[in-house]
Amino acid sequence: MKQISDWAFNTASQRGAQYADVRVVDERSRDLTTKNGKVGHAASSDSLGAGIRVLVNDSWGFAATDDLSRESIDRTAAKAVEIAQASATVKEHPIRMAPEPAARIEWSSPCKIDPFTTSIEQNLDLLVKIDREMMAVQGVTMVESSLHFGRYEQWFYSTEGSDIHQTRFITGAGFSALSFQGTEIQKRSYPNSFGGQHQNKGYELIEELKLLENARRIAEEAVALHKADKCPQGKGTLVLGSSQLGLQIHESIGHPIELDRVLGMEANFAGTSFLTLEKLRKLRYGSDIVNVVADATEQHGPGLGTFAYDDEGVKAQCTPIITNGLFTGYISSRETAHTIGENRSNGTMRAEGWNRIPLIRMTNISILPGEKPLTFEQLLADTDDGIYLETNRSWSIDDKRYNFQFGCEIGWEIKSGKLGRMIKNPSYSGITTEFWNSMDAICSRDQWVLWGTPNCGKGQPMQTMGTGHGAAPARFRNVKLGTAYQGN
Repeated sequence: MKQISDWAFNTASQRGAQYADVRVVDERSRDLTTKNGKVGHAASSDSLGAGIRVLVNDSWGFAATDDLSRESIDRTAAKAVEIAQASATVKEHPIRMAPEPAARIEWSSPCKIDPFTTSIEQNLDLLVKIDREMMAVQGVTMVESSLHFGRYEQWFYSTEGSDIHQTRFITGAGFSALSFQGTEIQKRSYPNSFGGQHQNKGYELIEELKLLENARRIAEEAVALHKADKCPQGKGTLVLGSSQLGLQIHESIGHPIELDRVLGMEANFAGTSFLTLEKLRKLRYGSDIVNVVADATEQHGPGLGTFAYDDEGVKAQCTPIITNGLFTGYISSRETAHTIGENRSNGTMRAEGWNRIPLIRMTNISILPGEKPLTFEQLLADTDDGIYLETNRSWSIDDKRYNFQFGCEIGWEIKSGKLGRMIKNPSYSGITTEFWNSMDAICSRDQWVLWGTPNCGKGQPMQTMGTGHGAAPARFRNVKLGTAYQGN
């Protein structure tokens, strides 16, 4: 692979490049789904190619190829230079790259069981068993289960001397049960909606999730929701489960802290951001117990945003985003670091694959757990009356990431410190900073889960990436509650 970078760098330098980097990516995936006990989708893929990024006349150029011959690499490097030269004719500002020391490292994410050592037959057998367990519940109309395995190996080289080889295994799984009655559809998902749980782990994650053991309970809840009462409307106390809080973080903290959105360099899919530069270290984002970090380090956990180095050779870091409620940081790149007075990127540039240019992407954007011991049961016991919601069903947020509404699959009333009657079609809404300032309790480390969001879209052409969000159940006061779907 090193020879490929040498070819690219020779061509780029001869044509006037100030800087160049090469990413060679070898990616493998397996995706399996079942529906009502039958195979719904089965696919495997392999992809190998190289992306070449160059800086010419203080402007970027990028080109990629799946032909790794010398002739193709030379041609692709020349194309990247040509694109940079064209970009330079319309640039508004010259690119200023923050300095970064060269790195030479080999790294792999922890993986006890290579998921690709398991057979497709074994995988489908598990999914079919899960489906059958759910289908055994009277009133269930449709069930779906899925598995995803990925292996992402990357070699990164730069003209600054970096030589970084990284390998990540990604495993994900989940299932859902749907119940149709009259004009109403109720759905329950496990362990999370929109594909379940995903982490940088091997097949051991599947065993940890206890999928089969939870299938019947989830199906029974889907059916029971039809007889549940609607969510009470008005302002009240809200307790969010950790997976729903993870999505709340993604939408109302993760996207607005992307510095390219703040600077107006990016607006696809999630819009721009209300977090304009003058708010840094001045905005009261949340209450004193709100502490959020952007943490790509292995110590944070096996999140989809965990790595050793990002895609422009910057070491993984932990950046304080909200500190005791105060807004303290963005996620940045080598190009944008100087705009916030930093002399180094905090290492968040990532690309979907070899044929996409790196963008600022969320790493693991996580809320830290409470410092004092607090179990979920203790949190409820300290809550006289309120609503507990879990598992996202829908979300909506404006293009500045400020006004939002979320719907959840299920909820329960909290009465006298305990979970009471089940409620259906619950929703809550608010304004980002008001919402986070209303948080007055969060559970401790033993309740904290690092959730994986595998399908975050950004850029044009779109890049779908995985991010991580660690969260523990938390309580919010005076939140607007209501019903997302009228139903029966």
